[in-house]
Amino acid sequence: MESKNILKTEQAIKISWKKIQSEMKEKFGKDIYDSWLRKISFEEEFNNYILLSVTTRFIRDWITSRYLDQILTIVRAHKSEISRIELSVNEEQNIEEVKKENNKKEDNTSSNISFIKDYVFQYNRIDPNKNFENFITGSSNRLAFEASKKISFRSSHYNPLYIYGGVGMGKTHLLNAIGLKLKEESKVMLISAERFMYQFVKSIKSNEMVKFKDYFRNADFFLIDDIQFMNGKEAMQEEFFHTFNALLDKGSQIIISGDRPPNKLNRIQERIKSRFSGGLVIDIQPPDYELRYKIIKSKTEELKNYYSNQVNISEEIQLFLSKEIKNSIRELVGALNRIVSFSRIYNKTPNISETKIVLKDLLNFSENKVTVDLIQSQVCKFFKISKTEMLSSRRSRYLVRPRQTAIYLTKLLTSKSLPEIGRDFSNRDHTTVIHSIKTIEKIKQNDTELCNNIDTLKNQILYNNQNNEI
Repeated sequence: MESKNILKTEQAIKISWKKIQSEMKEKFGKDIYDSWLRKISFEEEFNNYILLSVTTRFIRDWITSRYLDQILTIVRAHKSEISRIELSVNEEQNIEEVKKENNKKEDNTSSNISFIKDYVFQYNRIDPNKNFENFITGSSNRLAFEASKKISFRSSHYNPLYIYGGVGMGKTHLLNAIGLKLKEESKVMLISAERFMYQFVKSIKSNEMVKFKDYFRNADFFLIDDIQFMNGKEAMQEEFFHTFNALLDKGSQIIISGDRPPNKLNRIQERIKSRFSGGLVIDIQPPDYELRYKIIKSKTEELKNYYSNQVNISEEIQLFLSKEIKNSIRELVGALNRIVSFSRIYNKTPNISETKIVLKDLLNFSENKVTVDLIQSQVCKFFKISKTEMLSSRRSRYLVRPRQTAIYLTKLLTSKSLPEIGRDFSNRDHTTVIHSIKTIEKIKQNDTELCNNIDTLKNQILYNNQNNEI
């Protein structure tokens, strides 16, 4: 009688599903538990089995094939009478979970959209310093400037506007100026193709493509910079094509910049190139001398005001920069900034010779066209000695100083290494080259005559080289 009562008591004890869950989490690890086992719901316990449920057939099959035997072992450790587990699909539970998930998504909608907005805002690169007022025009960029202004005043009838030109010609400046003019009254999106691509990939990975589409297709003015970087990205091009069409259908204005005309874009879908060509295509040519000089004059005045008139760039230097730096506006402004830095660091107005040294990698007669032979010849001519004497092993005073000067100028005006310079001076050791350079640098600090001689030699070498090229 007593044993029967004990048996009834044991059977009356129900297993604790919370304890089972805790042991599953410990045995399988947090990742597996959170991904799969946490979804299991306890339904009912019978004499020799328990009924569990999950929300989908896929989850049921996955758990059955991988974890069910081990879960049974855990359950039997708590109650040995349990010989099996039945796992069913509870579709009503699935519906409830979907509703909860949807409610959660609705609660987070604004924060998710804010995430995209905040992300894009970081790259919605509207710079207040790049406006129409400080864009300097000339014959090479006037048409692009006027077309951009028409768009900003909503008086254009072309869509899209496609502006192309080389690096540093002012394309981004114009796109920025358009965005700056319109952003207070319209929804303006200014982004580079590279950033558009990054956000596109990020949205795919985070399953946010609907928000991506809604956000980018909601702009009144869509400006995309450096479109050439979209080359070869087929999935992105597909999305961009549909975004482009949606914006046109909506009546939005599209402005695009690239480094080449639409028909020369590499690995871009033909239908996209055709859309680009369907509006107004304008190129920006390299700046002519007149425009370069206007830019130099304007930027010099800006820098003077910025540094409280501590900057003094002579008219000669301004003319020189305008004449020699021809590749791009960005390069021209960069050259001027270098000269200004030199002026402020050394507290002096640079001369032509020093300007050439500072800009030797930008000038047409660059350092790789200044030869050791040219330097040696000019130094020998200046000091009235022969090249044979200079390169000899003799250590007479009237030979040592010219030799050291030539070595110093070779290091200054060429890209040769110390061992290479030593070989060009009759196979001298690189330590001799170092000694010569340090000696000249030390003497220059107190010897005005030597400083003047070196400046004169630099001018002769650089001018001689330029004349040889011509």
